[in-house]
Amino acid sequence: MWEQISTNRTRSIILVVFMGAVLIGVGFALGDYFFGTPYGGIAIAAVVWIIMTLVAYFQGDSILLATAGARKIEKKDHPRLFNVVEEMTIACGLAKMPDVYIIDDPALNAFATGRDQNHAAVAITSGLLQKLNRDELQGVIAHEMSHVKNRDVLLMSMAAVLLGTVVILSYYFSRMIFFTGGRGSRRSNDSGGGGGAIIAIVGILFIILAPIFAQLLYFALSRRREYLADASAALYTRYPEGLASALEKLAASTNPVAKANQATAPMYIVNPFREKGRAATDLTGTHPPISERIRILRQMGHSASLKAYEEAYEKTAHSHVLPHSALASSTAAVDARAPSPEGAVEEPDLTARTRETQNMLFGMANYRRIDCSNCGTTLRLPPNFTAPAVRCPHCGTINAVK
Repeated sequence: MWEQISTNRTRSIILVVFMGAVLIGVGFALGDYFFGTPYGGIAIAAVVWIIMTLVAYFQGDSILLATAGARKIEKKDHPRLFNVVEEMTIACGLAKMPDVYIIDDPALNAFATGRDQNHAAVAITSGLLQKLNRDELQGVIAHEMSHVKNRDVLLMSMAAVLLGTVVILSYYFSRMIFFTGGRGSRRSNDSGGGGGAIIAIVGILFIILAPIFAQLLYFALSRRREYLADASAALYTRYPEGLASALEKLAASTNPVAKANQATAPMYIVNPFREKGRAATDLTGTHPPISERIRILRQMGHSASLKAYEEAYEKTAHSHVLPHSALASSTAAVDARAPSPEGAVEEPDLTARTRETQNMLFGMANYRRIDCSNCGTTLRLPPNFTAPAVRCPHCGTINAVK
């Protein structure tokens, strides 16, 4: 989808310029209010804008992963997940497999981040690993990998960091105004008479409204790309029902992502703050309605092509969503495959997935494992456990800790 990649590059530039303009506006109001001249505030805002743009480009992914509480894992920690990521890396034609991160959270969610295909990562919650079977997990991973392929990750990483900067600066500046009792500098108050007071009022309003404007732009950027990622995921997996079923489970879960915030929310595959059955369709919504995304995927029938997704989208939304270049390069029919055998044994597999995920989390927390000498039960000991022996809760045998 070269049109989408090109569009995201252009949007990244526009976003940086827009956020810079907002920061300059905040700096103008701050300088005029506190220093009596806008130039000092503009200079400070310009420096902050340049620094945060560079930070967002080179370290935005690290910041977002740390904010989410994500921890990097290796293949030995969760072979099934790595196998799925490797499959989707090949399917979407990426030259390098993204790094894999786990968020220890019972909520069902995931996101991708990075600045390009060679510096990317996918982060998945532990709750998602437990609840999704292989076909559903493939759908979610393919969705996130398409964000990497389409350069969505650069756009959203920079947007999140720059938005966070605008929000934080506006918040502290507004608090400063509040605690000074609305009294600016003497020079600002004495100059211009009533005109100076008007400028001060306008400046205060701008500081309050700036993060709202920035956030509305951010949300608008995030919604359309979810449809494109869904279409790509159906093509990469050749199984639209996998992602549709995964979205159904995500929609049924009401657990919020504990460490999500307003700046990172649009990066997740579904709204991390959502409530069950509540769809976001207005300007403040971070994602398209999940029910609509599921309906489009299931209307694709026995085809997994981009053309089939576009036709299903037109029936639902009565408009177009995919770039012309993508449809022109996808003329060949792509038949949807049959579900994998795992889907027929959901409950036993759910138990195995839960045990697999728990073992991974215990390993990440450096828990030690010993087997009971009598009944063979695996006992997990926290890193700070110092007793010379431990009692098996099942058979009561005292086991020495080596």
